[in-house]
Amino acid sequence: MIKLKEGSYFLNGKFLSLDELKAKGVEAKAIENAYKGTMAYGILAKHNTLPVAQKGQPLQIKFDALTSHDITYVGIIQNAKASGLKEFPIPYVLTNCHNSLCAVGGTINEDDHVFGYSAAKKYGGIFVPPHQAVIHTYMRECMSGCGKMILGSDSHTRYGALGTMAVGEGGPELVKQLLCRTYDITYPSVIAIHLSGKPRKGVGPQDVALAIIGKVFKNGFVKNKVMEFVGDGIKNLPIEYRIGIDVMTTETTCLSSIWTTDDEEVKTYYAVRGRLSDYKAIAPDTLAYYDGVVEVNLSEITPQIALPFHPSNVFNLQDVIDNPEDILSSVEKECNKLLNNPKINFKLRDKIVGGKVRVEQGVIAGCAGGTYDNIFEASKILGDKAVGDGKFTLNVYPSSTPVYYDLLKKGAIASLVKSGANVKSAFCGPCFGAGDVPANNALSIRHTTRNFESREGSKPANNQIASVALMDARSIAATAANGGVLTSALGLDYDDTIPKFEYDKSIYEKRVYNGVGKPDPNAQLEYGPNICDWPEVIPLTDNIIVKLAAVINDPVTTTDELIPSGETSSYRSNPLKLAEFALSRKAPEYVGKAKKIYADELARRESDLNKEYAEAVKAAGVKLKGSVSIGSGVYAVKPGDGSAREQAASCQRVLGGVCNIAKEYATKRYRSNLINWGMLPFLSQEEYKIDDIVIVYDIKNTIDNGGCEFSAKIVRGKQVIDTTLKIDAMTDDEREIISRGCLINYYRAHKG
Repeated sequence: MIKLKEGSYFLNGKFLSLDELKAKGVEAKAIENAYKGTMAYGILAKHNTLPVAQKGQPLQIKFDALTSHDITYVGIIQNAKASGLKEFPIPYVLTNCHNSLCAVGGTINEDDHVFGYSAAKKYGGIFVPPHQAVIHTYMRECMSGCGKMILGSDSHTRYGALGTMAVGEGGPELVKQLLCRTYDITYPSVIAIHLSGKPRKGVGPQDVALAIIGKVFKNGFVKNKVMEFVGDGIKNLPIEYRIGIDVMTTETTCLSSIWTTDDEEVKTYYAVRGRLSDYKAIAPDTLAYYDGVVEVNLSEITPQIALPFHPSNVFNLQDVIDNPEDILSSVEKECNKLLNNPKINFKLRDKIVGGKVRVEQGVIAGCAGGTYDNIFEASKILGDKAVGDGKFTLNVYPSSTPVYYDLLKKGAIASLVKSGANVKSAFCGPCFGAGDVPANNALSIRHTTRNFESREGSKPANNQIASVALMDARSIAATAANGGVLTSALGLDYDDTIPKFEYDKSIYEKRVYNGVGKPDPNAQLEYGPNICDWPEVIPLTDNIIVKLAAVINDPVTTTDELIPSGETSSYRSNPLKLAEFALSRKAPEYVGKAKKIYADELARRESDLNKEYAEAVKAAGVKLKGSVSIGSGVYAVKPGDGSAREQAASCQRVLGGVCNIAKEYATKRYRSNLINWGMLPFLSQEEYKIDDIVIVYDIKNTIDNGGCEFSAKIVRGKQVIDTTLKIDAMTDDEREIISRGCLINYYRAHKG
């Protein structure tokens, strides 16, 4: 079904080894430069502001467009404004698909929208009002383009199927673009995703995506790399099928994605939306080199299910249906081990009734599930059957008003409503816990993007937990038609023909504000009471004393555990209020501990180290020359999987945090967020305990002079452990950002 192999050359559509290539008489120079034959190389080189783009060398990228939603754009614009922003230098789309409910914090959600609209007018941006479109659907419909690059402050910024290389990063990276600076990375490895065959009826894009995620996530095969989709199988996929696979590539921890384009599907997509000029054929050169290959036979893919608590926890759906006792028992054990909460008896086997798995909820929504094709085919599968009057509910969210309108016009919405489904407006809430939150101990099957244990409303620290399993819309509809009994769509007898999508651009023309190229410097930003500036952050001192306020030994720590989604979304514009939620679902004691450590630092600024830290320094036997500061730290084995939200780092920072210590970082974007907030992204293979005091001496001098290794002492009571902390290679700008304390300080120092 899916096979992985190491680096390979792609010559005229076939993979060959180096020896096979030489046997064909290919010249050595062509072989040496074969990496330049990828689609990714061509696009990256075009957007690179340095003289050359070479493998393993730095790139400084400028993007064609930016996008943010309403729980990130306020902070981004505030930071850019503080750093000298006058107008948006490239198109910047502000969507309103995350805080759309306007319910959690009184007026404050809508205050963010008012701010966003005023910012679009002042700086010359695009403002997409609430319920009009989810962020990525709008970007696909209106802003993508073959050969373009787009940067978004949401991790699922993926438009590769439309020939657009898109990257999801934390907000500070967008601030850099708004200030006409660059996105700095090392030229990434490129992995070929070679598609062959044709999917079977009842198998959807989520099934293909989950099968790939299950194969490559745990071994890091595509981590921080570009996934490049090639092969004859692509022509057998409708464009929205490709989009559905593509958007889930985020869950592999890749950097970005790009697909070959064609006249039949991609050109038609642009033509239907009146943007034919944004289309061009994109394909690898005659010879291209890939650093790895993922072989995917679409004909062999079957319906999949990602059971709690990760999109990579993938099983064949039919196996779960046929053998629920063994599989659910195994998952139960792993989940309880992960939760590590004696007050929660996490259960899945109680869903087995009469040998069948019964679920309480189905959701088809967002950038992955809410597409025209997915919803239309789901309506065909459900047909005239009823969802029923039991516990099971089905909730469907078309991903944009043009999609909603065409589904309505062609009868799919009417069919779903008649069957008992709840059809709602465009909204990302079900994906992160701001809408359709499952009941405690309920099992929800969702065509959305994630199913982490601290997402979709679950609060393990408060003994609240629900189970979310990821599935394709087709099998969710089959389950709904079967009254909530887990069912595969494979082999079902239904009419899978879907009428061609008709796009009505007037819908956006009547509601979306487009101020690109028309900034109004006299316009005033409109602030609500919850919109606050970032507190001052001090520069890095010569030495730091770190006290660990949280130690997390889980194999992977998600950004949802570092700062929860859902109920916190209303506070994303208020750094101090938001920080109160930091690690609340994983380490509830963290905020209190961090505040105490920060109080110790504030007291030090007035006098000197208190007794606890002075004794630790004495026990360590070091003499600290120059300035010293105290800060809290977080240790986690592999932090930062999931969302791009920079608040996972900034919340720690405003509470006085100075570093993370990890064995590795789950994603580049989380490490970048740490650096941009002046947090040291240490690497260490030591074992740590909460309240360990880590003394890192001569750190500023080492950072400023290009060093990556730091001598340190771990003081644990009377025990002292010598250790070396490391940081992976940083750019000169990254070193200066850390030295100055954060990106805001860096820009302030470079004004003018």
